[in-house]
Formats: sequence, C-alpha cells, structure tokens
Amino acid sequence: MTFRFHRAWPLVALVSACSPNATPTTTAAETTTKPVAMPPPAVELDLALPEIPRDEREPLIARGVSSFLSRQHLRHHPIDDAVSREAFSEYLERIDGAKLFLLQPQVDELRKLETDMDDEVEAGNLRLARIGTGVMSQRRDVVAKMVAELVAQPFDFAREESVETDPDKLSFVADDAQLRERWRMLLKLQVLERIHQMEELEKDLAEGTAKDKDKNGEGGGAPMEPPPPTFEGKEKKAREELATSYAARFKRQANIDPLAPTEEFLNSIAATFDPHTVYLAPAEKANFDISMSGSLEGIGAALGVKDHYIEVRELVPGGASWKQGELEAGDLILAVGQANGKAVDVTDMPIDTVVQMIRGRKGTVVRLTVKKPDGRVRVISITRDVVVIEAAYARGAILEGESGQVGYVNLPSFYGNTRANASPNERNATDDVRAILEIFQKRKLPGVVLDLRGNGGGLLAHARDITGLFIPWGPVVQSRDTDGTPDVEADLQDEAVEVTYGGKVIVLVDRFSASASEIVAGALQDYQRAVVVGTGPTHGKGTVQVIVDLDRMKPSDVGPSLGVLKITVQQYFRITGESTQVRGVIPDVVLPDPAGYIESGERFLDHPVPWSAVDALQFEPWKGNHTPTPRLVEKSAARVAAEPVFDKVNKRNTLLEARRKDTRVPLSRDAWLARRAESDAALEAVDAKLDEGPERFKVTPIVYGKGTAPNDDRVKKRLEQWRKDLGHDPWLQETLRVLGDMH
Repeated sequence: MTFRFHRAWPLVALVSACSPNATPTTTAAETTTKPVAMPPPAVELDLALPEIPRDEREPLIARGVSSFLSRQHLRHHPIDDAVSREAFSEYLERIDGAKLFLLQPQVDELRKLETDMDDEVEAGNLRLARIGTGVMSQRRDVVAKMVAELVAQPFDFAREESVETDPDKLSFVADDAQLRERWRMLLKLQVLERIHQMEELEKDLAEGTAKDKDKNGEGGGAPMEPPPPTFEGKEKKAREELATSYAARFKRQANIDPLAPTEEFLNSIAATFDPHTVYLAPAEKANFDISMSGSLEGIGAALGVKDHYIEVRELVPGGASWKQGELEAGDLILAVGQANGKAVDVTDMPIDTVVQMIRGRKGTVVRLTVKKPDGRVRVISITRDVVVIEAAYARGAILEGESGQVGYVNLPSFYGNTRANASPNERNATDDVRAILEIFQKRKLPGVVLDLRGNGGGLLAHARDITGLFIPWGPVVQSRDTDGTPDVEADLQDEAVEVTYGGKVIVLVDRFSASASEIVAGALQDYQRAVVVGTGPTHGKGTVQVIVDLDRMKPSDVGPSLGVLKITVQQYFRITGESTQVRGVIPDVVLPDPAGYIESGERFLDHPVPWSAVDALQFEPWKGNHTPTPRLVEKSAARVAAEPVFDKVNKRNTLLEARRKDTRVPLSRDAWLARRAESDAALEAVDAKLDEGPERFKVTPIVYGKGTAPNDDRVKKRLEQWRKDLGHDPWLQETLRVLGDMH
C-alpha cells in the first residue's frame, strides 16, 4: 500500500497536497452544507424482513463517503444504478459469501433493493444495510440451532457422498431443509478432519515428538493430552469441540458493532471504484495506524479467540506484560477493567472490542481477570506502555557466501508514524535502513541485497527517501490525479549529494511486493542503479490513497468518532512513464515462484484501476551502470535449472494448482483417507525441505541504532530462528550468486 496522510481541512488541502496542479471540485464543508437528498420511496418487500435500528452516525458518514467517492476518486465516476448493481453483488458476498445462512427467497427480496444503493447512500439512509443485518441476525439464530442439533448425533462415515467446498460453485438453497443438508455435509467434513488430526497426534505422541507450546509461545513445553483411544471416542470429541466452537462463534457474531452494517454497505460501494478504497470505522482506523507505525500503546500481548474466551497467544518481548511478568501465553481473559473501575465480563465478546478495551495511553492501568491453564483465576494489573512490534521494522545482516561478504537489509514495510503529534524520535523506515547501510558502507562491503519480499508498501515519503539512499538526485516517481495532469510526485534534491551506500545493489522482490516497494524497485531499476531479482511480476499496485478524517464533518467535537475514508486519488508512474498498476515491476532475473499456484496480485482483484502510461521524465542513469547483461541472466538460469530445490518448487506448484481446482471432497471415511494419503504422498515427494541440511551461507545479524539488542533469551531465540531461515533460503543464495556475477 502507498499512502499520503493529511490532517488539514478542508479536503482541498488534502488533494492539492497530493498534486499542486489538482483542481478540487468540492470541500468537506460543502459536503456538510449541500442540500440533503430526499430518500427514494421505500420499495415494498413481500417478505417481512427484520430491520435493525439506525445508528445516529449513519447519515453523516454515508453522505460524506458518497460525496468524496463521486467527486474525488481517481476514476471520477458517479454513483448510479450501474454502480449499485455491482455493489449489491459485493454486499451479498460480504454478508454471506459462503451461502450458509440466507435462503434464495430472502436473497430475492434483498435484490429488490439492488438499484437503490446509490439513492440510499446519497440520502444517508442505508435501508439495505439495516435490513441485511437484521436478516443475517435472524438467520444466524436459525443456523445456530441447526448446527447444535447436527453435531449432537454421530455422523455416518460409511455413506458414499461428497461435498463441494468452493462457495463460488454453489447457489443459495431454497429452504431450511436444503440448508440443513449443506451444513450436515460441511460439519461431517470438519469432524473427519479433526479425527485425522487426533490420529496424527497419537502417532506423534507414540514417537515422543508432540509438544505443547510453552508459556512464551515458543514450543517445547509439556506433552499434550492424548486423544481418546477409539474411533468412536475421537468422533464424539470432534463433535463436542465443534459444538463449543460454533456456539461461541455465533454468540460473538450476535454482538454487532453499531457501525458494522454501515461499514459493510459503504465498502460494497467503495469496492466498485477500486480494491484499495475503503471506509474504516474507528476501531479499524486504530489498527491501520498500528500497521503503519509498527507500534501501539497497550500491554504488549498478541491475542486470539479460543471458544468463548480471548486467549493470550504471545507476549511481545520488551512490552508491558513481558516486563510485569504475571501474564502468560495460554491465559484466558475473563474480564477487563480500567484502573479502579468496574471489571467488564468479556466472555463471548468480539475480539476487536476486547482489544480496544485493553489498549490505552501509556502510563494508564488496565486490570485483567484471567484464568490460568491450571484453573486458577487471578487479577493482573498492567501499566500500559508503548509496544514496539520489532518484526515490523528493518533488520540487517552480513551474509558470507561464495563471493565473500555482502550486506543484507530486510524491510517488511515503509513504516513511519502518521499521527500529527508523533515524536521526531519515533522509528521510521528511512532512518532504520540508513543506519544499516552506514554500517555496510563503513565496512566497505562490495554489495547489498535490499529484500522487499512480502513488503506490501507503506508511506510514499519513505519510498522516495530510501531510494535517495542509493542515488544522489533526480525524480523517483510521477503521478496523475483526477484532473489527468502528470506531476513529479517524489523528487530528490536538486543538487547531487553523497549517497549513503555506493556499492552494487540487488532488490529482491516477489508477487507480494506492492506499492511503495514497487516504486523503489522500479526507480532503482530505471536508474540502472540496481538489478531486480524476483519470482515474477510484483503485485501491481500503482495507486496512491489519502486518508480523509470524517470527524471533520461533525458539527462539533462532541459525540463518537465517524472513522475515516481511505480513497484512491492518484495513479503513479515510473520515471520512464510506465505505470506499475496491474503489470507490476518485471524482475531482471526471474527465479521460480514458491507461491506460483496462488492467484495473487492486482490483476486478480475486482475493479482494479487500468494500466496506463504518461511521458517519460529526463533523468541521468547511475554511472556505475548495473544494467543486467544477457550473460548475467543466462548464468543464473543455468544455476536455477541445476538446483534440485527449484525443480521441486515448480513441481509443487503444478500439484497445488491442480489441488486448488479440485474442490469436491468425498465424505466416506475410506474415500477421504485415500484422497488424503494420495495428496500427502504427492506433496511429500516434492517437498523441498528448506529447513534441512547445512546452511547455504553464513549469516551474522547486526544490531543498529534503535534495534532490539538480544539481551533476553526469547529475543535471542527469535533472532537465531531468523538467522537460520535466512541461511537456508535458496532464493537468497541465488541472489548472492547474481550479486557476485555483477561487475
């Protein structure tokens, strides 16, 4: 993702800040003062469908989002009946994409509102959202009773039948009898899978290899409890586990967030504009801020759902809980209280709600009532602190392969704090990468690998500035916004400056490298500053979003938050004039793709902004001229062809692609086991076993600036695992060989 953050008001400041040439067509003030559209006459429905109450924020949010989408989005098209039809299909997918709740007659009734979504959003009266949520709530109660009855009785595993597991190949059923049958087969499959897991656990226990996770979530704890010895016992336990799990799930789903209906409705419309435009309710906005900054204020614990409870999965080293010492992985949170306030029971509460209760400002106290794995119940008081998510930050290492030592930078995202009051001392991607490169430059390492695999993007400013660590000056990326005028969006200094690192560079990418990653990879490739090595085209996200704070539309600061709109306002282009949109960045040296069987990338998403091009800019290529020669590509291809691991990767892709398309699964035990055994044997034959054997090259992690020093056993263990994973990485080994071939 690539984002520009603007807090200024009105919207004219948001758009013109993205492009000085933009001609805004509306402001937020206009959005709040324009005449309110009258709601269309209500469509009469034949069935009496329930409708939930309207949230007081719905009108403001809906009209604001409608105005911004139709006037400020890059594609600049109105919200009309055509959009409404597409949005309705998206809405159905969002509320019941698995086709496990709604019946066809109910879908037919909802479809009568198919062309009303445009009118409803303009009027700020989202009737479909309220009816859709009401119907789903009603149907959830019906299905909950259905599931409880089905798992109360043993399944017949001798019966020859099969189930279709791809919802896209299914239709909505006509009545509850057919829906019950669909659920029966689904639950039967899940029981089969759980029985198989118990049988595999039995084998592991017999071999002494099964271990429960220890209190720190690292593994190696006490042996797990053995499953029942008989098939009947395992089948009964599997059904009991499903009964508990589904009952808890349905109860959590019944606790509807007041803005959830509004969010689903508006995002169904937003999705028709492009995949990256989205309305974020207040809770989602908080999570988004954390993903951008790599830090939050809270207790420093990773949480998950376990039946009716919220479970502590892991403690963040250095976080408040880790320092306090009483909270442990495996604890179940029963209640949450603020300082001396009353504790609130959080049983069956949605995890997002519990997380919001636990988070809070640094220095404040939260009290957790937890149930320990041994059954003890304790109240633990924790003083909140800034939690640094270390895995979200850049890491560095010195790699020693066949051609000597080189530097390595792993950058998971282009992070930086987006808050207006953020401290200048808070971490950001540019400063962290610079600190690592300075170490490499000081040690006179001849080459560096910048690993952007899996990097989904982040802040545009840091994409520009990190590019500037390798080239002295010039344009990095250009853009075009709603008025169609190209503009140099990111430009380095007008006068040449000394680069942070001047040696050979390879940028390593994969299909999950997106947005800001593509800006950096494309710019360094165009300047002939780096050779791009990767497993195929990158993701292909060539658009820029801004964040519109909808709270600015409120008549006063009083009242609950309205959330924000993340909206696509620009398309960016490489300095050669070509966009990375849809097509991505094409590597100079292509390696086998371990995820080649997955449909991932912009080209597989619905409603992507189409590829286009603008005029090229003037720029001066890097004097070192690291253009990949045919000989460089040929030598790599020869090594790849001779590498057994890559041969297995290609065969595995072929196998998994066929398996992905084979979505009908047998439900008789013998047929299911035969299918599973055949599949497991085929996968075992092409398993590359990357973590086995000697390490391919030496890895020495480095600690820099604000990086976490390995002064704790848990931190040391994670760092050691990261080091081992790198040392066994054949893609990185081939990248080092390509770097050695560069002159």
